[in-house]
Amino acid sequence: MAARTDTELVFGGTAARFHGPGEDLLGRTAESDEADDHLRDPAGPRLLLVRGERGIGRTVFAHATAERLRAGGIAVLPVDCVPGDGEHPQLLALRLVMALEEHRSATTKRTPTRKPAAEALSAMKHDDRTAMAEALAAALAGPTPTVVLVDDAHHADAESLALLDEVDFDRVPPGIRLLLTAARHTAPAQRSPSSGSGSGQAMDRLADNRAAHTIALPRLAPEDATAMVAQRLRSAPDADLMRRLHELSRGIPGALDALLAEWTAQDALRTADGHAFLGTGAPVPLLPDHDRYVAALRALEEPCGTVATALSILWPLGRPAEALVASSTGLPAESVTAGIRTLVDEGILDELPVQPRTPAAAPRGWTFRVPLLAHTVRERLGPVKRSHLSATAVEALWASGAAPKDPPPLPPPLPTQLLEEADAQTYLPDRIADAGFLVDRDRAVTELTTAAHSLYPDLERRGMLRWHMGAVRLIEEQYDRDLAILRSGQAAAGCGDYRTARTAAEWLVCGPAEGLDPQAVHEAATLLVASAAAEQDWQALSRMGTAHWWEGLPLSAMATVSGRVQALWQLEKWQEALALMLQTERVWQATPGSRALLELFRRVAEYVLGRPDRFIRALALPEEPDLAPSKAFAFNIATFDVLLGIGDLRGAANLLSTRGMRLELLPQPNRFLWHHLNGQWDEALALARRLLVDGGVLNVVPGHHLLPARTAAILLAQGRPTSADRLISSMRGQVNGPLEHVLDHAEAEILRTLGELGRAEEVLRRGLRAADERGSFYGTDELLASLAEVHAEAGHPDRATACLARLERTAEQMNSGRTRLLYLLTSGKILDPDSSEAQKSEAHKHLSEAVDLARSRSQPFETAVTLLAAVRANAGPATLLHEAYEHFGEMGATLWRFHTRTAMREAGLTVPGRRQATAENEHLLATLLAEGLTNRQIAGVLRLSEDAVANRLSRLFARTGMRSRTEVVTAVLRGTQITTPHH
Repeated sequence: MAARTDTELVFGGTAARFHGPGEDLLGRTAESDEADDHLRDPAGPRLLLVRGERGIGRTVFAHATAERLRAGGIAVLPVDCVPGDGEHPQLLALRLVMALEEHRSATTKRTPTRKPAAEALSAMKHDDRTAMAEALAAALAGPTPTVVLVDDAHHADAESLALLDEVDFDRVPPGIRLLLTAARHTAPAQRSPSSGSGSGQAMDRLADNRAAHTIALPRLAPEDATAMVAQRLRSAPDADLMRRLHELSRGIPGALDALLAEWTAQDALRTADGHAFLGTGAPVPLLPDHDRYVAALRALEEPCGTVATALSILWPLGRPAEALVASSTGLPAESVTAGIRTLVDEGILDELPVQPRTPAAAPRGWTFRVPLLAHTVRERLGPVKRSHLSATAVEALWASGAAPKDPPPLPPPLPTQLLEEADAQTYLPDRIADAGFLVDRDRAVTELTTAAHSLYPDLERRGMLRWHMGAVRLIEEQYDRDLAILRSGQAAAGCGDYRTARTAAEWLVCGPAEGLDPQAVHEAATLLVASAAAEQDWQALSRMGTAHWWEGLPLSAMATVSGRVQALWQLEKWQEALALMLQTERVWQATPGSRALLELFRRVAEYVLGRPDRFIRALALPEEPDLAPSKAFAFNIATFDVLLGIGDLRGAANLLSTRGMRLELLPQPNRFLWHHLNGQWDEALALARRLLVDGGVLNVVPGHHLLPARTAAILLAQGRPTSADRLISSMRGQVNGPLEHVLDHAEAEILRTLGELGRAEEVLRRGLRAADERGSFYGTDELLASLAEVHAEAGHPDRATACLARLERTAEQMNSGRTRLLYLLTSGKILDPDSSEAQKSEAHKHLSEAVDLARSRSQPFETAVTLLAAVRANAGPATLLHEAYEHFGEMGATLWRFHTRTAMREAGLTVPGRRQATAENEHLLATLLAEGLTNRQIAGVLRLSEDAVANRLSRLFARTGMRSRTEVVTAVLRGTQITTPHH
């Protein structure tokens, strides 16, 4: 199958690329229409001002407007202003006159009676304001429709802007229009900054001119920001990514672009299946020195830089931050006030609106207009200054009695409190961690530990692990320090930082403090093995599965046995694990904690090896009464995974109910399996993409590879065999790792879809051999069912019957609803046309029972597949196809829906929604093209002749107006809907 490199779906995803702005000006439709209407209206304003804050996109907007004007036959003359222009009076006026005269000379052959450019040059040389005004008015009197684009007019000299304001446009012909862009960081009701030789005030006066009209560019709405990010990344952004982007950029396009550029440079943005994600734990980037926001701050004179630096840490304290800045920096109070005022005027800070009934002269405080800039300034602080400022914040909050984690109630009773705009859950512990030894050590450890526990599991890594590590650094006594290290390791595992978790566990396992609780050491050993498994370090796990690896370590027998068993369990070496547990039962039965864990291991191992009784009995038992809530939750999750892995949706739902677990609080892999079985494939794929990007695709129970295997099954059902195959291939090759037979089944289904029965048989046999070598029954039912069908399709009925017989024995042994359903379904599918009437009757009976069983299991996909098989074997009425068709449609199983349409036509049934069916056929055909399949492969997938496929392609090109396969592929990859004109 041909590979596709631009929308990968592989383990870990692929690095996102940052693309520049596209042709579309996103989020500016209303403003663009407004500008066009005014500039094309003969009676429209002579001055059109485009204003907005730094990074809002004034230049991009103005240039897009200019391009539209040029396309309409209107000349546009560019005049750019740059920093420093304000120091040269009348410079902009001179450049306007020169640009207009040069354009007039190029468009007319008549010799002008006067030369405004020469007059303007002389006026500027002699500082003759009157002469410059006359020259400017003469230049603006040209009758030819022309627009002069003055970009960044806030850099212009104030005198030129004043001259423009004094022009009597009522007496000047309307041929010339001015389109000016200028920064405005303050609200219209506030005064403009006084810097720039009065350019700000002059621009405000010009905006008030009756011949002028102002268009203020707003920040991007959420949907426009999402469209912009999708344009930049050529992928649909994940909701979590957009939330982070909005938090850090506030919807300002320049800040969004800066974030995307830095994250892509760090390889922090990953794509999977045409969707973009921010990798888990990716740090917020720092803006480079050349960035517009950093440059703007550095361009300000002191004390602005010092004030901004202090406020990057102290601003969440609100109004008191002003005095704290002065006390912590040594600056006079009036200098701090003046610095804050300048930072507000220059668009670095925002002054927060006052509360009701509060004097207008007392703002609540200040925030950085672009949070990303605040982060950059704060993170670039040296450690000494950062600790000092953080200690100032901590002492102020502690003096006010602030709680360690919860925001204070409103109205605030405390003199120093956190602003509503601050993150009340993370601010104080962050500052305590930074302050370190500069604050009370015992209180710091207590509050850091409390805050960390309150944030568990901190999947977004907001600070839990950092706070635990901060506590570790403050603890001197080794016993307490080791317990804190264990907590930090467990916290790291909880938020997916397995490298840190493993390092912490190794520290404790290799040298625990004297007298450390054996249970704590046991937990460290468990954490070590679990972290190695999460990192897929199968070689290390193989060593941990031996007695030799644990020899010499200062561990109890309980910890050693538990660690070895868990390593073997993760490697799916079930027989070895059970043998070890039998030999050491007296050891692990002695302690409640280890007994509960090892009992779970034994139940699962026996189930996998074909002895399900203990596992099934345990489902009816209450939870262990002495287990900590976190351990009880982990054990329930393991049981939940086994049930979902064997397709027991009803049992899993019952477990959720009886154990009081809420689905939305379960780990993402569990929710993926739940959504997959429930036919909620959009939700399942959304979770799968995120998990594939983050690497969280392994379960801690049998079927480590269930997530990629089930994801591949969804992709295949959607007509995406190449994407499914690439995903399976990316998970292969784990030396000494767990079984891959669930991947073998998924790969075989792909090969069967493509008509490659010989290769499918090889892969299925390989999967069965691997499972047999380890004595595993888990997942072999799917392998046997598929292999029986492959043999039947290949014309080997005896082999098919042998597989069916083994599948029947497996169903009886495992007492599994899915295995029973597979047996019943397969017995009907492999029926030889030449079979006796008695055999046909038995097969039809099995298929009828299969329909009833499938409906009782309430899993849409397997129900629809069963209904389709029953009709094809004449074991049920053709009307069952309508039900199957609806199920496939609700899940988005477009390939199966196509085959069901074919079956409906063969049965003489009317396919509902003719136009929708045509559109679905075209979309499926386009998808198969985008997957890189040849006409022959497409014919195999759709079960058509190559000529029929060629005819369908010709009709697709004719109806859509596309002329090549490349155009179709491009449309699919960009997410463009493939529709025909008459739709």
